[in-house]
Amino acid sequence: MSVLARRAAISVFLAFAFAYFLSALLRAVTATLAPLLTLEFGLHARDLGLLSGGYFLGFAVTQLPLGRWLDRHGPRKVQLGFLGVAVVGCVVFSMAGNFSVLLAGRVLVGAGVSACLMAPLTGYRRWYTPMAQMRANAWMLMTGSTGMVASTLPVQWLLPVVGWRPLFWGLAVLIVLAMVWMALAVPAWQQVHSTALEEGAAPSPSSTPSGYAVVWRNRYFQRLAPLGFFCYGGMVAMQTLWAGPWMQNVAGQTAQQAATGLFWINMAMLCTFWSWGMVNPWLLRRGLDANKLMAWGLPSSLLVLASIVLLGPQAGAGAWALFCICSTFVSLSLPALAMTFPQALAGRALSAYNLVIFLGVFVVQWGVGLAVDGFMAAGLDTVAAYRSGMALFLACNGGAYAWFVLRGRGDNAHCTAKP
Repeated sequence: MSVLARRAAISVFLAFAFAYFLSALLRAVTATLAPLLTLEFGLHARDLGLLSGGYFLGFAVTQLPLGRWLDRHGPRKVQLGFLGVAVVGCVVFSMAGNFSVLLAGRVLVGAGVSACLMAPLTGYRRWYTPMAQMRANAWMLMTGSTGMVASTLPVQWLLPVVGWRPLFWGLAVLIVLAMVWMALAVPAWQQVHSTALEEGAAPSPSSTPSGYAVVWRNRYFQRLAPLGFFCYGGMVAMQTLWAGPWMQNVAGQTAQQAATGLFWINMAMLCTFWSWGMVNPWLLRRGLDANKLMAWGLPSSLLVLASIVLLGPQAGAGAWALFCICSTFVSLSLPALAMTFPQALAGRALSAYNLVIFLGVFVVQWGVGLAVDGFMAAGLDTVAAYRSGMALFLACNGGAYAWFVLRGRGDNAHCTAKP
């Protein structure tokens, strides 16, 4: 399939962006709802971490079949099916009477929106030029940040008026509207066979590998995997959950102050991803590919995280916003990985990497909660327990970055596009 005309490309982007906006709102809303849910259901830190991580668990479970389905059936058909599950998940969550049902609804929501980024990125690999892919990736993430902004103060303002249960009924209705828009705007899919096309031969069903082995064995994928798990997954885990409890339990802020802090964190992320979309083509033209930018930029996130651990109660929304901004260098890994693989494998490559990322989010969200509870059980006070949990997270991020750099010395993979 050829590159889309400008007007069609914009229409496709907007349809996908609206769905991704809703998925990001649902992803991050737990941080705003945390005080209410904790009070109503009597949740501990580990329960809160598991509940928020349940979204990412549902997300991760779907990734391997999702990649095959995207390559075979295309973004429109696959995402429409998945969004139907998200509608069910919102309804289950809104009707929950205990923690188990609440968690089940959260897992269903995560599974249902799990195609909201991988589906468009798979389509962009075929429908957009390489530079347009980098820009579209950044602006999709910007749209996600807009959803996260909407999950903070706007949700906080709505809660006294409508309550958290009707809020999820409203989100279910919006997802249905997103499905209608996508059905009308996104083009149909024609399967291609990468090996045959690259060699100029006639396509055959056996020309494209059917499984994930070619992805798992790829050296560039292996190089990125720890970075995706801890740095990318950890950034999302902090942004969508632990920045909020830190501001309340360590920095001593009220729920309203923490929601305001989360609002500005997500506003900062929105502006950052918009900026990446603007500068990425310029950087690529000057030979600054994703690998160089990640190698040079990610140490800043490690330094900011170390400062948060050292500052403790003095580290508020500004510090967490700076950490998330510095961590966005890792977002360049998604389009870089997609362009390393041929078109017919793009869905599987992206979904496999997304599986790594969202397993990382789940592990970090739940793991930090377990660590905080464990340190408190060992006798540390709340502030010291949170600082110790974040120090463990910092050590994991440092190890992932070291793997990326050391592995890169013998691996010259660059984000060059394949046809």
